[in-house]
Amino acid sequence: MDDLLTRLRAGLPPEALLTDPDVTASYAHDMASFCEAGSPAVVVLPSTTEQVQHVMRTATALRVPVVPQGARTGLSGAANASEGCVVLSLTRMDRILEIDPVDRIAVVEPGVVNAALSRAAGEHGLYYPPDPSSWEMCTIGGNIGTASGGLCCVKYGVTAEYVLGLDVVLADGRLLSTGRRTAKGVAGYDLTRLFVGSEGTLGIVVRAVLALRPKPPRQLVLAAEFPSASAACDAVCAVMERGHTPSLLELMDRTTVRAVNRLGRMGLPESTEALLLAAFDTPDPAADLAAVGELCTAAGATQVVPAEDAAESEMLLKARRMALTALEAVASATMIDDVCVPRSRLAAMLDGTAAIAAKYDLTIGVCAHAGDGNTHPVVCFDHTDAGESRRARESFDEIMALGLELGGTITGEHGVGVLKKEWLARELGPVGLELQRGIKHTFDPLGILNPGKVF
Repeated sequence: MDDLLTRLRAGLPPEALLTDPDVTASYAHDMASFCEAGSPAVVVLPSTTEQVQHVMRTATALRVPVVPQGARTGLSGAANASEGCVVLSLTRMDRILEIDPVDRIAVVEPGVVNAALSRAAGEHGLYYPPDPSSWEMCTIGGNIGTASGGLCCVKYGVTAEYVLGLDVVLADGRLLSTGRRTAKGVAGYDLTRLFVGSEGTLGIVVRAVLALRPKPPRQLVLAAEFPSASAACDAVCAVMERGHTPSLLELMDRTTVRAVNRLGRMGLPESTEALLLAAFDTPDPAADLAAVGELCTAAGATQVVPAEDAAESEMLLKARRMALTALEAVASATMIDDVCVPRSRLAAMLDGTAAIAAKYDLTIGVCAHAGDGNTHPVVCFDHTDAGESRRARESFDEIMALGLELGGTITGEHGVGVLKKEWLARELGPVGLELQRGIKHTFDPLGILNPGKVF
């Protein structure tokens, strides 16, 4: 420990090192439940790429594990500390280095908050689409590490589709530049895409070149109330089959709607079994909403209410963004699943999750990026009750098994981290797992980058 601190201090300013155990303990874990976490030896808050390189050279020399972190809003334990590790918190590297309206790119450091980039791009008439529900807190580096999604992915896609190039500090301290600033480019293997979603196991992202889009018109939102989740899913399938391109298509089940009302007094209809939110940011969103409203009615919606203006639309979106926080308030602990299935199997996923909730006698609320088939079943339980905690874990696993049975994946946007390591092996199969471990060894032969995560 003394040697580690001495070497780190040789290349870092005093304010970049945190050693007080009471302080470092606050960096031990992200927002996931049921994920083991160790005690960091030290927390480093670099402000330059050179400082990150110094940390990695020191860690390599001493064979010390390094756990990179952003805002720790993750939900899989990917940012959890390993025992005796260096936690590398990148939140002070928070500069927007460039916004280029001609090339439609932004160049940013990893600690830039998602919402801050969105607002800065908006000042240039541009738009950064990926918008996780935690967009006011989460960082671009964390979004890249977990390949985050968001509410508008149904139209605009996920983080991976906007990362054009990266500067990455490798395990031994070397600096690697990947990708491009150009609109097109296919030179060599796509190492940029490889780092997106790697959860800090291959290198430390210190700079990102991100694609921007022209800022769309303000979106209008429609809310449709359904007597069953399956009816709402039928409407989702009809919307997509007819060729509509909503800017979001989100679903909340009855448990989620009631939780949001309790927390935020939002006035959502508690008589509903499923509430579907659809939005368009087209030149004539009212006409698009009317067409989707007809499809919702045909699928069995009991009420369809288009927002009259941007303010009413924003209220509905606020309610949806509040969903996970509201469900966390239902019980003392939650496990948030992240299973994505083909849209055509969405109804089976929701009905199956309801059956699992009944089987284990648990409250499980579901909110979903319905247009993507990406569901977020949230298991609510009393963590002080050993039996209930056991049932929560079993139900969580059964939900993931259901997703795989329906042709889906164990994670659509939250990542693997600690929480889903065993399930990743089941999804990839032995050959896929062997190859991925080989890639990890190529980039990190000593195994010091975020050890114990993903595999």
